[in-house]
Amino acid sequence: MTVPLYQAKAEFFRTLGHPVRIRVLELLRDGPRPVRDLLAEMDIEASSLSQQLAVLRRAGIVTATREGPTVVYALISVDVADLLKAARRILTDMIAGQEELLAELRDTESGKVT
Repeated sequence: MTVPLYQAKAEFFRTLGHPVRIRVLELLRDGPRPVRDLLAEMDIEASSLSQQLAVLRRAGIVTATREGPTVVYALISVDVADLLKAARRILTDMIAGQEELLAELRDTESGKVT
């Protein structure tokens, strides 16, 4: 049975819906990194990072290759990095809009109706 595209997209975004996974993807956008480097950049237990990397790997968002005793992770596609950049732009615009609204509310509160 085929999954509808909207359902597949929802599952994809659910996979991304964890702060640790987002941070891992942000770190990997600059290129492949060994697990030890990811751990050094994050305040997380090794077992928790391993669980989140497994989720990303099962979803096909990252790849893992063994180089001797070291496991190196990489994004499956630069499109993932582009998606993170797009999310940053959207959030920036949303926050900027909220700042404008906040300024307007403050002006209204102080009697400066615009």
